[in-house]
Amino acid sequence: MADLLSSFSGWLWGNLLYLLLGGGLFFAVSHHQLRPLNLRYLLFFLLKGGLFFAVFSRSSPFRHLGHGLALLLGRHQEKDAPGEVSHFRALCSALSGTVGMGNVAGVALAVTQGGPGAIFWMWVCALLGMATKFYTCSLAVMYRGKDENGVEQGGPMYFIREGLGEKWKPLGLFFAACGMFGCLPLLQSNQLTQIVRSMFFEPKSWFVGSETTVQTGNALFGLLLATLVGLVVVGGIRRIGSVAARLVPLMILLYTGASLFILILYAERILPAFAVILSDAFTGKAVAGGALGMVIVTGVRRAAFSNEAGMGTEAMAHGAAKTKEPIREGLVAMWGPVVDTLLMCTLTGLVLLVTDSWQSAEKDGVLLTTSAFESALPGTGPYLLLVAVLFLSFSSMIGFSYYVVKCGCFLFGSKARLPVLGFYLSTIVLSALVKMDLVINFLDIAFGLMAIPTILSSILLAPRVNQASRIYFKKLMKN
Repeated sequence: MADLLSSFSGWLWGNLLYLLLGGGLFFAVSHHQLRPLNLRYLLFFLLKGGLFFAVFSRSSPFRHLGHGLALLLGRHQEKDAPGEVSHFRALCSALSGTVGMGNVAGVALAVTQGGPGAIFWMWVCALLGMATKFYTCSLAVMYRGKDENGVEQGGPMYFIREGLGEKWKPLGLFFAACGMFGCLPLLQSNQLTQIVRSMFFEPKSWFVGSETTVQTGNALFGLLLATLVGLVVVGGIRRIGSVAARLVPLMILLYTGASLFILILYAERILPAFAVILSDAFTGKAVAGGALGMVIVTGVRRAAFSNEAGMGTEAMAHGAAKTKEPIREGLVAMWGPVVDTLLMCTLTGLVLLVTDSWQSAEKDGVLLTTSAFESALPGTGPYLLLVAVLFLSFSSMIGFSYYVVKCGCFLFGSKARLPVLGFYLSTIVLSALVKMDLVINFLDIAFGLMAIPTILSSILLAPRVNQASRIYFKKLMKN
């Protein structure tokens, strides 16, 4: 099963990266006054035409990032606006799903599987992802739908149905079906179990010995995680947003501070680390056989799992924002990849490189990052990482619950909320018992399938976002 999932995941992402990078490039430049493109040729170009590289775009969304930050900080508040949470809490809810194991274990996997050059392609994906998030999250507010109880909902399945029409609903159903599995907290639970086992169970000789004893300990820890997550997520998006708004900024500051302290200790190695990243990004020398394609694919896969741009999850969180202006939420959403990939993932990658931990063949995932912190800060480093990872992963698990429940309710109706939530919590226990390779390949496949309806529908609806943004920015300049 593991080999089958690995093969399918490799094939899927080998083709999907054209859609993600090409779609991001399309969104990044689509604010320029370009002639309309024939969709048939555009899709062929995106899917089969090749790999595109782009740095900062001079399009309108990028030029108004400062305005997005002002919105994030509470300026330009709207009275009586529809939605459930503020711009800040919407972003924190989205970040609660992206900032976590994707930044800690995901980067370690990217570096060990694809070499240091994979970090460069994560940067590329993040920059393009900013433009993608502007479109998907603007659409999530522009085309909010209603469930059978009349409650407004946002996300790809709703803007597909509301923006493209009922005949496109099967595409929305496909997204929701994939989202129910792609947003499961498998990596978070799996890697948390590994770090707790490494730092507590084994040193204290708890649950060690036979495979049955080991799995019993893992199951009990998974059950504890499921219980704690369940106590929060029963409250819905408002409760999730409230908890995330407290946990996420604090843990980002803790992780950033610890990583920067390590980089200060190894300051003389920072520039050589950047040189290795840039060199390996176009040679693939760090990968067995010098496989450049492996470097690119790995970077895109891990970046997609880190910032989730184009996956559609971010649109579900931002679709709950209190605003009458869809463009505002799109601008706020653009800050997501800045924080989770350009900041958090870069810090992790640099720590792995300056400590030379990335060359270890004995450890992977979160255990590799733990060893890097241990080598730089003996005694205290792993515990600082543990605290940050514990709370970041916890916030990810509560954030993902919202996505899974939302997808489940779209498929089966609001009556399915509790059964879907029960299914979600059970997977926390299950993923604590399985191997990481199985988890990663399963999630990569589900994430990849989620991206297809999200990107394609966003391309179809992009002209409407352009029209709305021109009106909004013109009004903004007047004011």
